[in-house]
This record gives sequence, structure tokens and C-alpha cells, in this order.
Amino acid sequence: MKQEHDPARRRLLVVHHTPSPGMQAMLEAALAGARDEAIEGVDVTVRPALVAGPLDVLEADAYLVGTPANIGYLSGAMKHFFDQVYYPCLDATRGRPYAGYVHGNEGLEGAVRAMRGITSALGWEPVAPVLEVMGAPDAEALAACTELGAVLAATVMPEDTAPGA
Repeated sequence: MKQEHDPARRRLLVVHHTPSPGMQAMLEAALAGARDEAIEGVDVTVRPALVAGPLDVLEADAYLVGTPANIGYLSGAMKHFFDQVYYPCLDATRGRPYAGYVHGNEGLEGAVRAMRGITSALGWEPVAPVLEVMGAPDAEALAACTELGAVLAATVMPEDTAPGA
């Protein structure tokens, strides 16, 4: 049974491919930021890249995308996600905010370039540069993931719940 969405609330869709402990730590840090108690009026939906589809994207107000860099490119799972949602969501999601993070042990440039290119073609607006983490995520990298999740969630907070409203 589908749950009705309160139009006064916003949706943040987190799409991830998390095949390693490092990626899991980054995902958890980003979710902690997005779900920070200071963020009100934002529902966080989490979907693995191989499960997320056009309806998830169309129903969301913002997107957080996390992928490993595999052989110098986005993971196959993340590429599959973008292939599935590109045309069905192309016009309907223009201008929506997004953030992304990429993790790898070498050669992140191709994955970062692909993420920027695809999201730019979709018309999504970055709230921050794509976060690049090389090697095992340390405390600084995880703090950056937390901040990225929080900044994106705060960006879509309904105005009547924003601090100082």
C-alpha cells in the first residue's frame, strides 16, 4: 500500500552503490547529515542504484548520489541507474538540487566527470562540488560526507521549517 506524501514535506532521494566497507561508511555519514535533528520537513529515501527507478526520481525534490570509481568510471550499477532514469526524468527534474560523492583507490577523474556530465545533462543543480575520497575514508572524509548530506537536506527544507523562519 502506497503511503501518501505530505506536500508540506520535501523528499531527498539517496541513490548509492555500496559494495565496500569504505562506501558503507560514507553512505552512513551522508545519511547522518541528511537526517540531522536540525533538519526538519525532509524525508530521506534510500535506494540502491540497481533498485532506484524513474518513479523514485520523479517523486523526489533532491538527489544524493554515491558511487565507487570502477576502472576509472562510475560503477556499472550507477550507470544503470542513470540509464534507467535519464529520458523519463529529463524534463521533469530540471533545476532540482543534487550532491554526489565518489570513492576509489585511484583514478576518480573519469567517474567524477561522468557524474557531472550526466547530472548537468539532466539539468540538476549541484549544491557542492562532487566529493572525491581516495583510499580508506578517514575522519575528515566522513565529516565531509556528513556535511554534504546536511547541506543538501537543508537546501530543500520547507521554508516554514528553515532556521530563522
